[in-house]
Order: sequence, then structure tokens, then C-alpha cells
Amino acid sequence: MGNHSEIDVSLAGRIGAFELNCNFTVPANGVTALLGPSGCGKTTVLRCIAGLEGYPGRISVRGNIWQDSEASSHMPTHKRSVGYVFQEASLFPHLSVRDNLLFGTLFSRRKLTNEEEKSPSIPEVISLFGLKNLLERFPTALSGGERQRVAMGRALLAHPALLLMDEPLSGLDQQTKDDILPYLDRLHQTLKVPMLYVSHDMAEVARIADQVVMMANGRVVNQGPTAEVLERLNFNDIADHGNIGAIIEATINTHDKTMHMTELKFGSQSISVPYVNAATGTEVRVLVKSSDVSLATERPEHISIRNVLSGKLIALEVIEGTAFVDAVIDVDGEKIRAQITRSAANDLSLATGQAVYALVKSVTFDPRSLSASG
Repeated sequence: MGNHSEIDVSLAGRIGAFELNCNFTVPANGVTALLGPSGCGKTTVLRCIAGLEGYPGRISVRGNIWQDSEASSHMPTHKRSVGYVFQEASLFPHLSVRDNLLFGTLFSRRKLTNEEEKSPSIPEVISLFGLKNLLERFPTALSGGERQRVAMGRALLAHPALLLMDEPLSGLDQQTKDDILPYLDRLHQTLKVPMLYVSHDMAEVARIADQVVMMANGRVVNQGPTAEVLERLNFNDIADHGNIGAIIEATINTHDKTMHMTELKFGSQSISVPYVNAATGTEVRVLVKSSDVSLATERPEHISIRNVLSGKLIALEVIEGTAFVDAVIDVDGEKIRAQITRSAANDLSLATGQAVYALVKSVTFDPRSLSASG
């Protein structure tokens, strides 16, 4: 038996032209994101965990061996205690929302064990995902976001030991994504069921994930706590370079209700952001995207950007195959990343160790950091 507090995956083999060589161990709690470009093997790993694909190796979830090729052991798919949410909601079109949810509870009776933690009831799931007014509707009468909320609720009602989400927000417009993300935040805060969340969206991962497993070409190239992985991440590993950023731990310092602004403090410096509904002294976590940061070698004046942070340039690396460089700036012990053009770096004569100013256009909050006082 494996460790009851971990999810352990070790898979290696080739099917057709694709070779998978993936090894990682993550906590059996919170949200772990499998992050990487399309075609890197993220969905394949999820399908192997669910028993839907058959790469050789070993899979252990909370001490239960689901697969061990050396011992010729392979638990059938229907006995694996997983809830699976696909890119498409895959609801039963002939069933109402209520009956789709009820199907989840019926399915759970075939695989629920005494070792698993208590899972939510139907009323709790309805409340968690805001489904009360949708219960009598059929899937064809739901929006894409509503269908995904129902699919998440149905997956939870299968009483899973592990929740698998395969890019559940892909294909949705940004407004719909923004509408669904609070439900994922609530799921993370309310329930103890661990989640493996596949995505290629850095901002999405930075918002909801506790751990990140970074994949490329069928292999794990980086893993660890989200903030640490974002700090170490190589731009060449991500197709959408503008999504890369850094997480800053800050404290709400003051509010200016007249201007509807809030000042965040970290070290000896501060960032002004649109008003945040939380008490002063509240600790918050914010994502600063590299695409929202510009650099200057002198403190600029008469500009609209309010946040000018002084720091030291500690890394400067060319992003291969592009016109850009990745700049990492140390600002009072916090790391900020900027994506600037190679020509701009040359014009500024940038070099590591140099004093620079980081101009921050905007930040994104992790809503969980505001949950206690929001």
C-alpha cells in the first residue's frame, strides 16, 4: 500500500507516435494543476489515472493501488473512485439537471468505500454550484457555463476519492470563465476531495492551484508549490508567453474610498489597485503577469501607470524563437517577471545586477486570500 496522504503516478511507454515518461507525487489534498502546451500529455495522464488509457506503470491514490504493471495489477475503470469532468460537459440530454445529478449519486453506490471521506449531499452540491434555479431544465436549455457547473456537481456526487478536471473552462468565453471560477474557488475552500486540474492557462492555474506539475513532450519538467513553479518557469515551456507571471504576497495597507483604490504593501514598497473589499491588515496573494510589466532604468514621470517599483534585475534570458526576453526583477525579496522585446533590452543596455524600475499595469487576486474578510 502507498502513502495515504499522497497521489503517486509513474507511467512510461509508447502508444503509436506518442511517448509518455511521467513521474510525480503530489499531496492528496487541494488542487494540483497539470500545466503545459497542447499535446504534451496532460489529458493522457488523466485518462490513465481514470483507467481509460493503458500506459504501463504504477498509480497509487491515498494508499490504494489502482495500477501496478510489475505486479500485473490493473483496477477496472468502474472501480476507480474518480469524478471526471471533461472539456465538454457530457450531460445526458434526455435527463433534467435534477436527474443528471441523481445519476451521480446512483453511480457512487457502486464504488464508495468506507475509507473515503464524507462527500457532499445533493442539497449541498446544489448550493455549492448555484443550481437551484436550473433543476428542472434540460441540458439544451443551459449555457455552456451552466452545463459545466452541473457536470462538476454530478462528478462530486459520485463520491470520488479524486476529482479529475480536463480543461473544463476551455472553449468558454472569458466572461463565462470568470463566472465559473468563483465556483471552483468555493469547491476548493469547502471540500477536502483532491483535484487534478488540466490546463494550459497560466492565469487560471495561478488562481486555483496549490501545486503545479509542469509537462512538456510527455515528461514532467517542473513541479512544486504554485508560486515556486511560476518563479522557476522557463518561457520556452509555455506557448502563451503572456500568461506567465509571478505571485506576490502582500498586505492590505490602506483604502482610499474617494478614489475607490486600495494600497497593498510588501517590504518597503506598495501597489495601488482598484478597491478591494477586505479589512486593512489582510494578507493577500496577487498574480502579476509578465505581459503587464514594463521596465525603465530611471524613475519615469508623468505617466498613467501608478505602480512603479524599484528593484534589481537578477535574470535576463532570451525566449527562443521570439522577439522577446524574460526579465526577472527582485523587488524587496519578491520576484517580478517582465516580458520585453530584445530591441528594448538592447536600447536600455540591460544587464543582471542593474537597478531598474518595474512598471506594473495591473494585478490579479487569488480570491481565496480574501475569503476570510471579503
